[in-house]
Amino acid sequence: MIRNTVLFIVLLCAFANITNAQNYYPVDIGNTWVLESTDGAERITYKIIATDEPVNDAEVRILDITTEVLGTSAVRTSTFLIEIGEEGLQLHTVVSELGDVFGVARVGFSPPAIFFPPTLQLGEIWETHGETEVSIVGAVTVSSVNEVVAVENVVTPAGTFENCLKIRVRTKIDAALGINRSTSYQWLAPERGPVKFETDQDIVFELVDSNLFATEMPYDVNADGTVNILDLVFVASRFGQTDPSADVNADGTVNILDLTLIARNFGN
Repeated sequence: MIRNTVLFIVLLCAFANITNAQNYYPVDIGNTWVLESTDGAERITYKIIATDEPVNDAEVRILDITTEVLGTSAVRTSTFLIEIGEEGLQLHTVVSELGDVFGVARVGFSPPAIFFPPTLQLGEIWETHGETEVSIVGAVTVSSVNEVVAVENVVTPAGTFENCLKIRVRTKIDAALGINRSTSYQWLAPERGPVKFETDQDIVFELVDSNLFATEMPYDVNADGTVNILDLVFVASRFGQTDPSADVNADGTVNILDLTLIARNFGN
């Protein structure tokens, strides 16, 4: 067992950039993020809220995203119905307000689309495809290709966040009026979620405030007051088991994700 434990610890070097998707987008009910454009003209508020809408007995949440033009009454909201499970964060529906002319668009995904895959790492790519009806325009097909293109430190008014995943989102909208393509970027910080967003018009939003209700992950599994090699050894010795004392991300199995989380929090 000692040899196997050492092997697992060495393997952490190879998996250093892999982490659970939920650790980069914590979806506890009540979590709120407020981002403002660098020119002070707009504000985006993300909030995780509960829903009574059943989805095949799955654990679901609503991600509510509200965009405001500050100093005016202009407000638009999009809601995302998200399922939380072993397949990562999956998307069931998106409902977006498009303004007085185009009304409201609802996109349903069956089977559910990937919102974020179960693990995230540099080079990870996933796609989303959906169809909807829009007033005046008619049938519209929306697709996106998402890719983790960098790991960066991000400085915002709310603080500096290290090892953020930079995700490029290439979107294609196909309608009778023609095809529109755009590219945007978002940055997700470990344990904190969205901290920066850049639109296809080069408008940059940065985190100014957040209120997260997630409970701290028990990285100090042996409760000696610090996260160190002893915690790694403790978890590695239970690799593949269901021991809750070593399953730090509570996904039901002690695996490489638990080891990676402890390694990332060394010294805390």
